[in-house]
Amino acid sequence: MTDPLRQPRGLFNRFEDCWILDGARTPMVDYCGAFGAISPTDLGIHAARAALRRAGVAPEAVGAVLAGNMAPGDSFQYMLPRHVGLYAGVPIDVPALMVQRICGTGFELFRQAGLHLRDGVEVALVTGTESMTRNPIAAFEHRTGFKLGAPVRFEDFMWEALKDPAAGVDMIGTAENLARRYGITRAEVDAWAARSFERALAAQASGFLAGEIEPVTPTTFEREGYAPRALRLPPKVERVEADTHPRPSPPEALARLRPVHAGGVQTAGNSSALVDGAAAAVVAGGAFARDWRARTGRSPLARVVAAAVVGVPPEIMGIGPAPAIRLLLQRAGLTLEAIDRFEINEAQGAQVLAVVRELGLDEARLNVHGGAIALGHPLAATGVRLTLTCARALRACGGRWGVASACIGGGQGIALLLENPDAETAV
Repeated sequence: MTDPLRQPRGLFNRFEDCWILDGARTPMVDYCGAFGAISPTDLGIHAARAALRRAGVAPEAVGAVLAGNMAPGDSFQYMLPRHVGLYAGVPIDVPALMVQRICGTGFELFRQAGLHLRDGVEVALVTGTESMTRNPIAAFEHRTGFKLGAPVRFEDFMWEALKDPAAGVDMIGTAENLARRYGITRAEVDAWAARSFERALAAQASGFLAGEIEPVTPTTFEREGYAPRALRLPPKVERVEADTHPRPSPPEALARLRPVHAGGVQTAGNSSALVDGAAAAVVAGGAFARDWRARTGRSPLARVVAAAVVGVPPEIMGIGPAPAIRLLLQRAGLTLEAIDRFEINEAQGAQVLAVVRELGLDEARLNVHGGAIALGHPLAATGVRLTLTCARALRACGGRWGVASACIGGGQGIALLLENPDAETAV
């Protein structure tokens, strides 16, 4: 049997003409904060409208709507992709698809967009949206009623979903397994988390993060012939324009937090933050992108060159980015040294450090504007956010190649290869 980390098999797709024209996201807002009463559908509509507006692409040009959402934020999740498209103004005859690959959902949206473009679609609207706050309290066992004296069983959907019953471990436990496997200490994890916060605060201060954020204000979304939808903020909150979780978090402050598991390295401060948010992008094929470029005088944000998805043991699911990146670069004919910027989701501090050690990554090129420990991890939105951030970071440094990646609960990894079309050596 081959080693799934060193000799990954998985899936690989190369895309010759898959272009991200532009994109946008909402602020990432702390759990039970200003977005707590908003349906993920409405967060997604907001991001999708902003992406189309920033790209300068009419909704009528969209030929496919691809949306991702993990946990239902209301009883109408089944319709989420369709409603994102309809209220973003996409023609009524354009179909919509729900995409789900847990924490890799946002990346899978771009992979699916590439496949749709290959099949003849000219423009795809991709949207990842998640309300962690509105994860339901669920009852799965009472459809037939409540028997006298029998226990009444309700579950916290989000809390229970963090456990993998196959491996008998929760997601924090998978990071602890990696910490033991790679000899990662609590001090190292706290130092990485402090760096994530420091870099995110610097990216806020410089205006870098503001460049990808579409501020949220109370809005009514209308579509002729259909019921209006309302995006409402709490009383006295008129506008949300910045991520709320980044805060000064030096190692000595993080060191005072108790570990989730006794004797472990992971705490609430060095794991990804619970936040609500959405992100969207407009993805186009080559002919449309060339016409768009001639019309607007702008370059696409990035070219999606390739995608890779792999499986890994569930009990060390956090290592998933390492073999996904290995497969991605092997098949694309590139080396780690050629990659100018990496964005790897910080599910847990020990998890991302394990990926760093497994691959021998240069930390100076990784998550240079902060990661999910500081910014948060709204599951289905994260991959879209990371892809947009990676593309923008490439532009900022003038680099050519970027990789965005995430681990996936249950034991998977996914990675995208991006190219900056304005780099001197780009095709």
